Amino acid sequence: MDPKTLKYLPTHEWTHVEGDVATVGISKFAVEQLTDLLTVELPKLGSKITPNKSFGVVESVKAVSDLYAPVAGEVIAVNADVANDIAALAEDPYGAGWLVKVRMSDPANDLAALLDYDAYEKKVGESPH
Repeated sequence: MDPKTLKYLPTHEWTHVEGDVATVGISKFAVEQLTDLLTVELPKLGSKITPNKSFGVVESVKAVSDLYAPVAGEVIAVNADVANDIAALAEDPYGAGWLVKVRMSDPANDLAALLDYDAYEKKVGESPH
């Protein structure tokens, strides 16, 4: 996926939308900041997620970080490959490293609250690393 076409949370989660389904992952910037990724815990199929609330965690040698939901809805797919082999997330955060797919319950409202690529890049550039 092209990072420039995605929507972002300030907490580094990205969203790609097709119809009423959002694919969610974390940005390359987040992966680089976490460095040496160890594990990821993702929700179960059918779980309900809420915008700006934790839906899982990613653990690295540096920290355990919450993953925040960019949209509300039901988890309809979980990337088992990433859960079983974290390397996919580190190597391809915008492709093979996606985390979950969510059937959105309020797409218009949720997507309006997200940052576009330029706003996200500006936010990243302003934040202390």
